[in-house]
Amino acid sequence: MIERVSATPSAIALIQQLTLAHGPIIFLQSGGCCEGSGPLCMPANEFKPSPSDVVLGEISGAVFYMGDSHFSFSENTHTILDAVPGSSGSFSLDCGSGMSFITRGRLYNDEELRNLPAVVRFGY
Repeated sequence: MIERVSATPSAIALIQQLTLAHGPIIFLQSGGCCEGSGPLCMPANEFKPSPSDVVLGEISGAVFYMGDSHFSFSENTHTILDAVPGSSGSFSLDCGSGMSFITRGRLYNDEELRNLPAVVRFGY
């Protein structure tokens, strides 16, 4: 089955580091401007998904959510989580680590589009 989200080795290493320091973590990419356009990493116990949040998948034990409006725009794009040197938004757990989570994307080909899993929305 085709996955909606994947991660680079750099992102996986940072996820493991942050999980050791903070316990279970999640990602939310809500879209919009400023810090909402990048993936926000936070402790899992501090996030309550809304009914319209889409579950893209799980990376190294961290669930990756995407806001509905952003997902509507990027539904045909595979999301790739990466970690690069730099400073992230002040509300994300990667802030201060010297690394910053970013997402990249690539369009699915026709075969992948036919085999995508059903969209999973999570909420209250």
